[in-house]
Amino acid sequence: MGPEERKTCHALRELLCDVVEKNSADALLLSGGLDTSILAAVSGGKCRKAFTVSMNGAPDLEYARKVAEMFHYDVHHIIEITENEALEIIPEVIKALRTFDEDSIPNDIAIYFALQEAKELGIERVMTGDGADELFAGYSFMHDMNARELEKYIKNISKALYFSSNKLSAFSGIEIKQPYLDKKIIDFALNIDPSMKVKKIGDKSYGKWLLRKAFEKELKEIAWREKTPIELGAGTTKLRNIIKSRISDNEFIEKKKRYKIDFVNKEHLFFYEI
Repeated sequence: MGPEERKTCHALRELLCDVVEKNSADALLLSGGLDTSILAAVSGGKCRKAFTVSMNGAPDLEYARKVAEMFHYDVHHIIEITENEALEIIPEVIKALRTFDEDSIPNDIAIYFALQEAKELGIERVMTGDGADELFAGYSFMHDMNARELEKYIKNISKALYFSSNKLSAFSGIEIKQPYLDKKIIDFALNIDPSMKVKKIGDKSYGKWLLRKAFEKELKEIAWREKTPIELGAGTTKLRNIIKSRISDNEFIEKKKRYKIDFVNKEHLFFYEI
């Protein structure tokens, strides 16, 4: 890492500390991925509670436990849900989001459970890792863009960053804190060289490279975890096959004709009917 990169890493660390201080919360929604683990590292001194949702012992749980122990969280609420519980809550999630988007709902189920648990425990403000993937090139499709394309893409999406957690928190009556969406972080992300966001090491590309380097000392191997969608990490992706098994091919074809909607897949139809 060259002098300029070291300087930028240092600046990012200081900025994140300031922004997290300003966006203080009572608890952290901790997935054990890079973005929330960084927030755990930065906010551990004041934000002493964390929430993690897991269905059937999903992979994020192990990492979330490790992070909570690493930064000495006083309370780590592990919310273990069953497939039936997740299916039963879908109407409430759809009611909160007012969408039948088949891409987002399995992700949002985990967030919903965490926020409801926080509400029951009297938590008023929670912190999330929203925005880091969008601003620091965390998604795999960004890794194939050249520097100019990546810079333009991030600049465009930075103008309208809005997440399901915003709707779900409003529905739950909980204030949400999103440090990565602070104007100072957005401005910082827009003004750094795109080459600091995506790095190819050997035959592998790493998004959010600068975030990883800035916190690799504290996070160790967690700093280099691959990006995992919430539904995979929390295990709610298993719901997709359950839903598919409930709708036959003939029913799917017939209902596409009846509703005059070109559903992407059976989950899309399932959520639409709810």
